[in-house]
Amino acid sequence: MMLRPSRNSPSLTAVCSYFPTASLKNPGVSNPSKRRHWCRLHEELKMAKSDDGIRILQGLLVFGNVVIGMCGIALTAECIFFVSNPHDLYPLLEATENDDIYAAAWIGIFVGFALFALSILGIVAVIKSNRTLLLVYIILMLITYAFEMASCITAATQRDFLTPNLFLKQMLERYNKSEADNNNDKWMTEGVTKTWDKLMLQNQCCGVRGASDWQEYTSAFRRTHSDADYPWPRNCCVMNAQGSPINLDGCKLGVPGYYNSNGCYDAISGPMNTHAWGVAWFGFAILCWTFFILLGTMFYWSRVEY
Repeated sequence: MMLRPSRNSPSLTAVCSYFPTASLKNPGVSNPSKRRHWCRLHEELKMAKSDDGIRILQGLLVFGNVVIGMCGIALTAECIFFVSNPHDLYPLLEATENDDIYAAAWIGIFVGFALFALSILGIVAVIKSNRTLLLVYIILMLITYAFEMASCITAATQRDFLTPNLFLKQMLERYNKSEADNNNDKWMTEGVTKTWDKLMLQNQCCGVRGASDWQEYTSAFRRTHSDADYPWPRNCCVMNAQGSPINLDGCKLGVPGYYNSNGCYDAISGPMNTHAWGVAWFGFAILCWTFFILLGTMFYWSRVEY
């Protein structure tokens, strides 16, 4: 390993200037041969201290890249779990045309793989003290850093758009819509209807804010179902073990205990916000750690000669 001498490292002349040519207290130092000996010894001690510092820096950089690699694997796993749509809520976001939070997760998958690969490159470059490998590592890590920053910002800001009105609008427009404008609209309508049916049944809820959503607003569902027979979808009724309403008439009349009056917004926003914060803040933590490792690598690169 070849290291550049520090600009602040004293030369032989500068070191020797610390020793007077004659001294009553140290008469032996006035001897030129002894003075050169002390100068060489001083230089060797300085070099030894410098080498020890570089070895410590090498160890810290290797450890830092090991942590980055492990974080990259964890980030990839987290984002894959998110985009696998475990709560079957993606059709609702797609219908709102505001599914950028999933785009942030896909970026996170790419960044996770990149961090793992670059951590290996960084470890090899530091151990071999190769300036070319270190430079390639720094450039690629800066590019990956920018992508991860975009992913974190997107995930952190998009959660603010997941408001009740956003989901209420797409529910009223698409749930049980009878006529689709095109194939894509038909596919979205079917996805929204299926998702809402499952959501209301599993979480024992109705509408976004409550069952009153179906009566207070005009909807595609109301255009095809009379208010007397279907004040709200059948899945808003309290079901028995066989999956049938325990009292259909009581459900239609809105008798407490026979229909679910609470809304489904918490069942939608809860998982979404959890995953959004996970992608955002875990990503920010990785960025903070990587920032210091990058600074250390840049300093190490400046100390290594070709």
